[in-house]
Amino acid sequence: MKAIFRAVFYLRSNYVNKEGKTPVMLRIYLNNERLSIGSTGIAVQQSQWDREKERLKGRTTEALSTNLELDNIQSGLQTIFKKVEMTDEVSLERIKSEYLGKKEDVDTLMSLFNKHNSDVARQVGVSVEAATLQKYNVCKKHFSNFLRDKYGRSDIRLSELGYIVIHDFDIYLRTVVGQNPNTATRMMKTFKTITILGRKLGVLHHDPFLNIRFHMEPVNRGFLTDEEILKIANKDFGIGRLELVRDVFVFSCFTGLAYIDVYNLAPENIVTLNGKQWIMTKRQKTSVETNVLLLDIPKSIIAKYSGKTYRDGKLFPMLTNQKLNSYLKEIADICGIKKNLTFHLARHTFATMSLSKGVPIESVSKMLGHTNIKTTQIYA
Repeated sequence: MKAIFRAVFYLRSNYVNKEGKTPVMLRIYLNNERLSIGSTGIAVQQSQWDREKERLKGRTTEALSTNLELDNIQSGLQTIFKKVEMTDEVSLERIKSEYLGKKEDVDTLMSLFNKHNSDVARQVGVSVEAATLQKYNVCKKHFSNFLRDKYGRSDIRLSELGYIVIHDFDIYLRTVVGQNPNTATRMMKTFKTITILGRKLGVLHHDPFLNIRFHMEPVNRGFLTDEEILKIANKDFGIGRLELVRDVFVFSCFTGLAYIDVYNLAPENIVTLNGKQWIMTKRQKTSVETNVLLLDIPKSIIAKYSGKTYRDGKLFPMLTNQKLNSYLKEIADICGIKKNLTFHLARHTFATMSLSKGVPIESVSKMLGHTNIKTTQIYA
């Protein structure tokens, strides 16, 4: 399909300079994607701007001069687009870089890592979670250690990044770092994201992952039986910290919420519709909305902790995930359960329990907040 490129001029309506003029801003589009370039360096009177034509009104000397400048910008961008289109690296980032006249000062892999992670860091709290930045920083650390241990180097040129480096890094993750196959595969996919940025910026002129395919191995995720859940739910521990851990764990077994989503749960997420109570929230990991019908056991757990104020009005007085998992080991010993009890096991239990009781896999997928039903099919 032929790429469609266009440039759009618009006014920064919320700002006026000392001369009473408003900056003309520039945004570029490539098919359905868009990217803001920023100010054109031109400022005009708002009353003289023709929004539809994206030019100044009239034929005054100022209008003709300004419109000619805008024409030149638009023409220059079209020239850049045609030049970039002749390569395999056409992207808005590449066009912007060419337009601004500053080729990214990135010619090594670690400098590309630094740029990528710095860009992600600026978006934390806006459109990116802190956990995402941590994932990329961990990948950078592992690759830096790999270069040192394998090649005795601190960096490599992007032109040196080929199949053998990719292969060696994958083996390094599985052997030296000790990652299991699926963890190593996820790390390699994270690493591939860095190279994709290099391609878009036009600083990496080949695809080092060409003909490399990754696959996830089937994993027995484990789950609790109904009897094991009830054994934990009905046990009188007589210790406050274990009672709390048991309560939020059982709550997750009956709602499918991950640790962070239980942690963030607030009273406003409990909604009554047609006489039934629902949890209506959004998964922090995927930003997918999830609605779960509350059954009697999770209702009773909510009631147990209601009327008190926890952590800025949250529903439960949660501990850290690390402490929860530590105390769950203690709970497993007390209850005589031989399985590896972790908080995430509750989510697996919910999925398996729901499917075994005939809940359609599409419904289970929505309740779990999965973005892909293939993820849910692991439990089927």
